[in-house]
Amino acid sequence: MTKKNWLPRVLIADDEAAQRTILKEILRAAGHEVETFATLESALAGFERAAKEGTPFELVLTDLKMPGGTEGLDLLAKVKEASPQAEVILMTAYGQVQSAVSAMKRGAFEYLEKPFDRDRLLRVVGQATEKLGLVLEVRRLRDLVAQSSAGGGRMIGRSAPMQRLFDAIARVAQTATTCLIRGESGTGKELVARAIHFGGARSQQPFVAINCAAIPETLIESELFGHEKGVFTGATSAKSGRFEEVGEGTLFLDEIGSMKYDLQAKLLRVIQEREFSRLGSSKLLAFRGRIVAATAQDLEQAIAENRFREDLYFRLNVVPLEIPPLRERIEDVPLLVEHILRVRGEALGRNVCGVTPGVLEAFEAYSWPGNVRELENCIERMLVLGDGERLTEVALPPQIRSAPRARAAAGGAAADAGAGASAAGASGVAGAAGASGERADEHARAGANGSFTLPAKGVVMEELEAELIRQALERSEGRIEPASQLLGITYKTLQYRIKKYNLRTAQEAARHEEQ
Repeated sequence: MTKKNWLPRVLIADDEAAQRTILKEILRAAGHEVETFATLESALAGFERAAKEGTPFELVLTDLKMPGGTEGLDLLAKVKEASPQAEVILMTAYGQVQSAVSAMKRGAFEYLEKPFDRDRLLRVVGQATEKLGLVLEVRRLRDLVAQSSAGGGRMIGRSAPMQRLFDAIARVAQTATTCLIRGESGTGKELVARAIHFGGARSQQPFVAINCAAIPETLIESELFGHEKGVFTGATSAKSGRFEEVGEGTLFLDEIGSMKYDLQAKLLRVIQEREFSRLGSSKLLAFRGRIVAATAQDLEQAIAENRFREDLYFRLNVVPLEIPPLRERIEDVPLLVEHILRVRGEALGRNVCGVTPGVLEAFEAYSWPGNVRELENCIERMLVLGDGERLTEVALPPQIRSAPRARAAAGGAAADAGAGASAAGASGVAGAAGASGERADEHARAGANGSFTLPAKGVVMEELEAELIRQALERSEGRIEPASQLLGITYKTLQYRIKKYNLRTAQEAARHEEQ
């Protein structure tokens, strides 16, 4: 967390000496470091000098009218250009309010109309300080998520989808909100859960993880709630459950979609009432922790099939976090390869400096159905079987060596741009509605015979992807499994894309014809 007593350094630009002195005394008495300047030129030079010295001004107070025909608007523009996160407060004389309001549209935080009193000044400066503190905290947490290790793993990524995920994690970490992490197998759902826990106020409390799919149905209730002595065969002593062990920490429920239906009702009660009891006991115990759940399953489909409770879904899905599959952030592959080589190389006693361009090209062309976990396993295998200081194509697994390299040339190929485990849709497709037309046809023709020549007018990737899916479905007579094989993507990914592009399922088409 940011320090509660943190205050921004303040730069004051005003041509009136008495005004500068008053402002300086008031803000210094409030605990701020303050420097004053009489001209726009000296203020700008002071701002740039402080930034170079590593002691930047985070807050600027400037008069709207400055000597020599210059304006505080000029300083506002230059400050925002050099340091977008800095806040600028304009001071205006009576009659200049309209100009000040206009300046706020250019990025000014607030304006103070002269003469202003001490309370008004401190209130506005306090509001700016609060905003600056939140920005600094989000940035700190984002760096923590992106750069720090937690529980032996590290989240790597410079791609836009990962940057959005890092921002979301940083914000969620500062709350006690229940959240649901969704992503395909191998994307790193537990890493996200750990980042949420260790980036927030509960970081000094326990992080307790339980895989709902890995524990037998007969035991999972006892694992979660605990039990009293003698409540079932083998219960030779009382035992606390995960809800007790977590205390005020974070309980991570992985593969929540695999939890049996009747147990879901009991979990719902814990979330709603914040209390539970051990098996064989009527004594209610308070639950003080936070729940973070994760799934690779299509929960919407599970709800439709009465395998998952809709009310529990809404309780868990307060803040949804989607982890992009590796094929949707291929630009992160070089970073991941570098990191995995270093970590696994040290563990295996291999001093490997990198991979050949051919290996990297093969990695970027492959669709990675197993995501980052598959990439880790692949590199570990290559480290064990390969020779030399650089991993070569000789050590590549057959399925990666034989992956069509044309995918990389086509920007990853629309067919590989599938979404994560939140895939939703129904099985079997009879027809397509939506993205086609002349431009999509031109895109499809551009990919004929594996040439992937870019059309002169360029492409719209979503239209190209929708057209390719439509053609695959036509060729497979509306069956998802063979269509997914034609496209080189998973069954779940194709289901998701069918829903995204509003394609009609076979069942829907049949119902439509009956009507």
